[in-house]
Amino acid sequence: MIEVCKDLPGNPVNDRIVGQVVGASGSVGANYREANDALGKKDSLQRMKIAGREAKESHHWLELLLTANSNKESRIKPLMQEADELKKILSSIIGKSQ
Repeated sequence: MIEVCKDLPGNPVNDRIVGQVVGASGSVGANYREANDALGKKDSLQRMKIAGREAKESHHWLELLLTANSNKESRIKPLMQEADELKKILSSIIGKSQ
């Protein structure tokens, strides 16, 4: 993710979207780690839900990034697929934990 974003041209549109996608995608991992170190099951489940929402948000920002940089489709599409896979994995974990 970060390497793709670093290679994009700097402009007002990319700068805004890149900041959002890097923030959201970083939050997926951070909240997943927090869920694994949670104080209890309720806290863990809440962190997993946040990670899932951040994965959805990451996908959204990647869609916009692709719209703004259609010439980078071969690099952005796999990231979108990864965000989708993470959403599914986290949804499965959440479903089994409830």
